[in-house]
Amino acid sequence: MKVSEVGFGASSLGGVFHSFNENRGIDAVFAAVDAGINIIDVSPYYGYYKAEIVLGKALKDIPRDKFFLSTKVGRYGEDGHNTWDYSAQRAKESVYESLERLHIDYIDIINVHDIEFQGRLEGGLQKVVDETLPALHELKKEGVVKHVGITDLQLENLRWVIEHTEPGTVESVMNFCHYCLCDDKLADFLDFFEENHIGVLSASPFSMGLLTERGVPEWHPAPKPLVEACRRAAEHCKAKNYPIEKLAMQFACSNPRIATTVFSTTRPDAIKTNLAYIAEPMDEQLVQEVREIIGDQQRVSWANT
Repeated sequence: MKVSEVGFGASSLGGVFHSFNENRGIDAVFAAVDAGINIIDVSPYYGYYKAEIVLGKALKDIPRDKFFLSTKVGRYGEDGHNTWDYSAQRAKESVYESLERLHIDYIDIINVHDIEFQGRLEGGLQKVVDETLPALHELKKEGVVKHVGITDLQLENLRWVIEHTEPGTVESVMNFCHYCLCDDKLADFLDFFEENHIGVLSASPFSMGLLTERGVPEWHPAPKPLVEACRRAAEHCKAKNYPIEKLAMQFACSNPRIATTVFSTTRPDAIKTNLAYIAEPMDEQLVQEVREIIGDQQRVSWANT
């Protein structure tokens, strides 16, 4: 798969971060594809199926050869409650449900979503190895999906599953909030992924709002000292007339070993803005200044919730 430098994250189409205008969100998908972004990432979990439904309305009007579609199994929800089911049967059912919502007849990358949650359930991560991944590979043999991957916040979990499966079982990984201005831990794992011939997708270049002038929503799980450090960094960038969003996007896309960096928006103008950012050279000195401001909060993470 020859993927674009940045990918379109459809989580915002589920109203995950804030309310949005559905028609404008659909226009954002069109704008992304028109701008050359060719990989779109979504999940049944985002907005409890809403993101896939809204995205499907857009995909009906986009030629199938213009995009790669990545979606997920394992993490769901309804009526305001999160649910998890990594069983083989539910994984297969979920794939077919996603196909229907998205109005497509195959999925380019099917991912086991946030595997750490299965790590907390009966059977642990071994269930992903023994049950979820084999079920998805059965669908691959049938042509329903093209490639199989895993996603998680915790890089160690991704490595554990890969180490406990046969070569080629895991073809890609998606990790989030670990290749950005305040946390570049993903870099430590790139050798391992490459040695195992695994494509790397990184998500959330703004670290779920930490690296923005607007700042984080109340529900953000980051520790307060990290939130405060990033706020100071954003103010520093603003004083230099260099939005921290610009620097964050440039930094996140600066490593050629990462296949694509996924960001989410419902605004067509944000597509153009972010692509314009990465077309410009990055201010390396400002990167150093920001990282000094963040200081001992570098690589401070949090539990997935």
